[in-house]
Amino acid sequence: MNPTSRSGSRLAVLARIFAVTATLAIHAADLSIPGRRILAADDSTHRLAILAPDGSFEWEIPVGAIHDAHVLPNGNVLLQQGWTKVQEVNRDKKVVWEYDAAKANPGKPVEVHAFQRVENGLTMIAESGPARIIEVDRNGKVQREVKLQVDHPNAHSDTRRVRKIANGNYLVAHEADGRIREYDAKGKIVWQYDIPLFGKERKGGHGPEAWGNQAYSAIRLSNGNTLIGGGNSHSVLEVDRAGKIVWQVSQNDLNGITLAWITCVDRLPNGNTLIGNCHAGPENPQFIEVTRDKKVVWTWKDFTRFGNSTPVVAVLPPRK
Repeated sequence: MNPTSRSGSRLAVLARIFAVTATLAIHAADLSIPGRRILAADDSTHRLAILAPDGSFEWEIPVGAIHDAHVLPNGNVLLQQGWTKVQEVNRDKKVVWEYDAAKANPGKPVEVHAFQRVENGLTMIAESGPARIIEVDRNGKVQREVKLQVDHPNAHSDTRRVRKIANGNYLVAHEADGRIREYDAKGKIVWQYDIPLFGKERKGGHGPEAWGNQAYSAIRLSNGNTLIGGGNSHSVLEVDRAGKIVWQVSQNDLNGITLAWITCVDRLPNGNTLIGNCHAGPENPQFIEVTRDKKVVWTWKDFTRFGNSTPVVAVLPPRK
């Protein structure tokens, strides 16, 4: 049996296991404050799912390593299978589009940690290793390429989250560099921000005991500020164009919750902030929603069907 067939068989087995256990598992899950419909993915349990507000599965699929995913306007899901394949999958779990970064970069180390469906049906993909952002069409042809500046090159940590923003630029979280950079369409750096160490010494690991400034994510807010998921700085930062921190959630700011590796962050339509809290252990929720004054209004903790490596979360609109 070739590797592709073995991989397909493993995924099929996982799919059957998920189908058998999903109904039972929901009763054991700690969905602390129900009420959000979400997309969530965990690369330790190899599961991506759309969950209803009551915690039940609307849809799920086995996955490999994963750091990004999107529900598209057509209802399909843009996801990754391992560090090199980006796929669009329909609700029947059929792959309707795929880009394989390994095939596009033969013989070169490459990983994908971020992607996004952008204008004209193109898909933006950030390739760590080659250190570039590309936009590809439905045939996999590169329509645009932007080279990235990387100070500590490594195919696993050149980038984490990357987003094309409203002005057409790209906001890039350079994990190993501890830096957020904004690139224009020609690859010029037009803004950057270094995540501070806040006077502490670096300490290895992924959990609450670790410390560093490995950048995970950044989004540009409507007010022009940038919201940053600070990785192993255990913090969420909102900074203005001058680099001043105007709002911050630190490791122990939330009553009864310890923050660890901060992954996804988002500013929700109600003004609250969504926080992905990865590697924090089963004592802490994986996802948290907080108000501007740091009041926790929603948490999600499920260590039955998901695990301690749940880096992907997105709040979805109500099901139609």
